[in-house]
Amino acid sequence: MKLTTIILAAGKGTRMKSNLPKVLHKVCGRPMLEHVIDAARNAGSEREIVVIGSGADEVEKSITDVEFALQAEQLGTGHAVKMAKDKINDMEGTVMILCGDTPLVSADLLEKFIENHEQTKATATVLTAMMPDATGYGRIVRNQSGSVDKIVEHKDATEEELQIHEVNSGMYCFDVKALFDALEKVTNDNAQGEYYLTDVLGIIREQGLLINAFVTNAFTQILGINSRYQLATAERILRQRKNIELMDSGVTILDPDSTFIDYDVEIGRDSTILPFTYLETGTKIGENCSIGPNCRLQNTKIGNNVTMQFVYSHDAEVDDDVVIGPYVHLRPGTKINKKVKIGNFVEVKNSNIGEGSKLPHLQYIGDTDMGTNVNVGCGTVTCNYDGKKKYRTTIGDNVFVGCNTNLVAPVTVNNGAYIAAGSTINQDIPENNLAIARSRQVNKPAWKDRRQQ
Repeated sequence: MKLTTIILAAGKGTRMKSNLPKVLHKVCGRPMLEHVIDAARNAGSEREIVVIGSGADEVEKSITDVEFALQAEQLGTGHAVKMAKDKINDMEGTVMILCGDTPLVSADLLEKFIENHEQTKATATVLTAMMPDATGYGRIVRNQSGSVDKIVEHKDATEEELQIHEVNSGMYCFDVKALFDALEKVTNDNAQGEYYLTDVLGIIREQGLLINAFVTNAFTQILGINSRYQLATAERILRQRKNIELMDSGVTILDPDSTFIDYDVEIGRDSTILPFTYLETGTKIGENCSIGPNCRLQNTKIGNNVTMQFVYSHDAEVDDDVVIGPYVHLRPGTKINKKVKIGNFVEVKNSNIGEGSKLPHLQYIGDTDMGTNVNVGCGTVTCNYDGKKKYRTTIGDNVFVGCNTNLVAPVTVNNGAYIAAGSTINQDIPENNLAIARSRQVNKPAWKDRRQQ
C-alpha cells in the first residue's frame, strides 16, 4: 500500500515570540518540520503534503522534496486537512496525518502505528499516550467497552474529562474517503470557533465504523513545541538520543550532559568526545580521535587519530594524525593534511597546509598553499589583502620561516628556502636561499647618557 502523509504546519506559533515560522525553529541542528518528514518517510510514507499558512513563503524556501497546500486562514485542524483534499482526490486507502511541531516522534513508533491501523482494519486510528500532565491536550474519552468514544479538546472538556490522562497526539491514520466525507460535516460550534479534526471521529462513529486507538508508553514522542522552553526540552531529548546512538556504536562521550551533537554528525569508533564540545551539522569524525574539551565544529571533516582541543572550525577539513590546539580557528576553505601540528593561538583561513608542517603558535595563515614539512615561526602573518583584492601566498616544501615574518601576497617561497626572523617578504624567494628583509641593526653608543642630558 502506498502511504501518503499530510503534515499540519500552518500555525503561527505565537507563544514562540518569533518572526521565524514555528516549524522552522531548529532542534538538534535542523528545523523541527524536517524531523517529522524524515520520521514519516522512514516509516514508509511515499508522499508528503505539508499544509502551510503563517510564514508560508519562508517554509517553502526552507523545506524541499515535499508538496505544499496553503491554508490562507487558520480556521482549525479540520480546515487545514481540507486544504490538502485537491491533492489526493483520486487516492484510495490510508492517509496519515502528523503535526509539524512534533519533532520527537520516531519512525519506529509511526511504523508500529501504521501497522496497527492496517491490522485492525479500522476506518480511523488515533495515536494516543498516557501523559502525566495532560494540560493543553485533547482527552481520549472511551466508552464502556473500552473503545474510543470521542476526543474532547482541553478548552471544551468538563471537569471530569480533564481528569483523563490519555491524550490525543494529533496523529492519525484515516481511510481517505471516510475522512473527507466526514470533514464536510464538521462545524465550528466550539469554544475556539474552529473546525476541529477531532470531530471527524465522532462523525465516523455515528456511521457505525471502527475507530481504533494505538497507545504508546513513550509520551515524550508526541510532545508538541509551542514555546521556547518546550523547544529546549525537545532539544535535550533529541541530543540524548543522539549521544546514546553514538555511544552504542563505540564512541566515548565523557559527559553526555555537556556535549552537544547534531542529528547528522558521524563519529568513528574509539573516538572520545570531551565536555563542552559542539559538533554541528555536516561534521564527520574518524576513528581514534580525541575532540575537546571546548571544541565547536561546524561542517568539518576530521580524519583518524586526530587530537583537537579548544578549537573553532567551520567548513574545513582535517586529515589523519593531526594535532590541533588550544585556541585555534580553522576558517572556511581550510585543508589540514596528515601529521600537521597546529599550536596555540593560530588562525588558518582558505589555506592548504601540507603534510608534516608545523604552525606552533601565534600565526595567521590566510589564502596560502603550503608544502610539506614547513616550519612556521611564532608571530608569522600572511598579508593577503591589499585593501581591494585578496592574493595567495605559496610556500614550497621544507621551508623554514623565522619568527615575526610578514609574507606580503602575492609571493612565492620556493622549496628549501629560509627566512630570517623579523623579515617582511614581498618578493619571491628562490630554492634553498636565505631571505633577509629587515634593516641592518645600528647601535648608538652612549645613547642613554645623551638622552638624560
